[in-house]
Amino acid sequence: MYPEELVKPMRDQLIDAGFEALYSAEDVDSALAKQGTTLVMVNSVCGCAAGTARPGTIASIQGDKKPDHLTTVFAGVEKESTAKAREYMIPFPPSSPAVALFKDGKLVHMLERHHIEGRSAQMIAENLSQAYDEFC
Repeated sequence: MYPEELVKPMRDQLIDAGFEALYSAEDVDSALAKQGTTLVMVNSVCGCAAGTARPGTIASIQGDKKPDHLTTVFAGVEKESTAKAREYMIPFPPSSPAVALFKDGKLVHMLERHHIEGRSAQMIAENLSQAYDEFC
C-alpha cells in the first residue's frame, strides 16, 4: 500500500476532472449497474500513468461525445475496488494503468498498459475519443 499523501494528488487529478473515486466492491457494482456508458480508469503510481494515461484520459473527455459516468479505482491502494473492477474487465488480465469503457455494464473498449506505454497522451485521448464516437 502506498501512503495516502503520495497518492492523493494522483487521485485528485482525476477527481478534479470529474471522475468519481470508487473505494469498495459495492461502489464498483453500483457504478457499472448504471445505464449508459461508464469509463473506469485504473489509476497507478507509475510514470506512464502520470505522463500519458491520466492526461490522455482527461483530454479524451473534452469533446462533445463522452461517457455518461466517469470513475476511477487506484491499483495498489484501493485493492477491493480495483479487484472488483478487474472482474468486469475479464478476459483482459490485470493491468495498471488501464482504461475500460462499459456500455450498460458490458465491456466495449479496453486500453491495457501495453496500449499506454510508449504512447503520447494525445494518442490515448484519440483512441478513447474514437471509442466514445462508437459507443457514447
